[in-house]
Amino acid sequence: MNTSEIYEGLSHNEKRLLLVLNEMGTTSPAEMVASGKFESRVEVMGAASWLSMKGLAVMDEMTSKFYRLANKSVISKGLPERRALTAIHSKGTMSLSELAVVLPNGDDKIAIGWLKRKKLADISLIGDEKMISLTSAGKEFLNRKMPDEELLERMSELDVDENDADPAIIKDLKGRQGMIEENVITHRSVSLTDLGREMIRMGIELKEDVAQLTVALIQSGRWKDADFRKYDVQTFAPSVSPAKKHPLSRLADEIRNIFVQMGFTEIDEEYVQPAFWNMDVLFTPQDHPARDLQDTFYLDEPSTIKIDDRELVKRIKDIHETGGGTGSTGWGGKWSLEKAEQALLRTHTTINTIKHLSRTPDPPIKVFSLSRIFRNESIDATHLPEFTQIEGIVVDERGNFDMLISLIKGFYGMMGFDKVRIRPAYFPYTEPSLEVEVLFNGKWMELGGAGIFRPEVVAPFGVKYPVLAWGFGFERLAMLKWNIRDIRDLYVSDMDLLKKNTIF
Repeated sequence: MNTSEIYEGLSHNEKRLLLVLNEMGTTSPAEMVASGKFESRVEVMGAASWLSMKGLAVMDEMTSKFYRLANKSVISKGLPERRALTAIHSKGTMSLSELAVVLPNGDDKIAIGWLKRKKLADISLIGDEKMISLTSAGKEFLNRKMPDEELLERMSELDVDENDADPAIIKDLKGRQGMIEENVITHRSVSLTDLGREMIRMGIELKEDVAQLTVALIQSGRWKDADFRKYDVQTFAPSVSPAKKHPLSRLADEIRNIFVQMGFTEIDEEYVQPAFWNMDVLFTPQDHPARDLQDTFYLDEPSTIKIDDRELVKRIKDIHETGGGTGSTGWGGKWSLEKAEQALLRTHTTINTIKHLSRTPDPPIKVFSLSRIFRNESIDATHLPEFTQIEGIVVDERGNFDMLISLIKGFYGMMGFDKVRIRPAYFPYTEPSLEVEVLFNGKWMELGGAGIFRPEVVAPFGVKYPVLAWGFGFERLAMLKWNIRDIRDLYVSDMDLLKKNTIF
């Protein structure tokens, strides 16, 4: 773009700023406003930004950081460790319990922490009592200020530039909540470039700047003296991103559409459940590791959820202890209703399907759920304590293992995975059981488990036909589909990444 084209594209404010800079030289937005050249700094910065992009001006920015005392009482009252120094010195040696009386409300613990950190005191065990005494360094500071005290005293009088303070002391003081405040001051200046000076030499005449022709402008005749700005279609403009669903929401919609096309109905239940429905009904033994605190989130409020159906409770108890006439020997031992009534956050969505079966035991049944579950997992690249599970069952008079495998392969085929492999597995509440693997980037990746519900699971509800069941990992499926290596990336609210996302 040549200088003539640049000139024709200048706005009224840009021309004003060029003339002001030519008159004042390098100056700041604040100085221009103070001199009456502009009404506000925003006005200056807007024009300066455009001139900078066009190469007519340069904006320089310098940031200074200052610190001031936020808690003025620290000067009169003294730091906790200063008060502790004085108290300990007065007695020679002091017990920790005595120090707690002198420095109440937790100040004694703060003081001890800083005394140890600054190596001003030692703690020793004398008899059954922990005693604290001053070190040589602590005694030296009895009659002179510590470095952080000196800095705080300076801050009480005026703001201290970060360049005039020890960074280590500043870091420590910032760690003391509410002790000091940080104030950042940004200094900006604007100056002309050689191209900007050339634009001045071309002659700048200020006229009314018109970007849009209006009826009022024509009727009043003001258009005759107006300066019609030329638009530059190549000038930078902020990108506009249309609203779109999060990729996980799109994937969830895709999964729901597939199941609906296959004739399924979606179901769901509450997150909070008794262990009875989450574990016992599914023939999970009461000493199974999955029931431990390190695997399951148990609730304090409510801590228990009562099971009112005493007949069902009896059937589940009999099945766990003796097999209950199902042909199984059960798990033996004594089944505990107290354990079964413990309140927890559901650890799987099979609870949705088993509750549906309890209400609707007769075929045909084709239901699925896509909802949250909770497990006491440590967060890492492949685990989260809260995630989503894809669950489903089919109850059919002619249901069998081949039908289950066909359903699974059909689902993953519609999801875009052509090669699906089935291998034997073990799960407490299905027999036979299988695990599903898909071929991705040359490797077989496990995506979930499936099987046919055991008699011990379906017998209490009078279900007489095979129940084909499966549970797949939603996040793992998303990671494979989009080649994501860290599960946490799925839930990071990176707006820039979401704006650029083109997944449909």
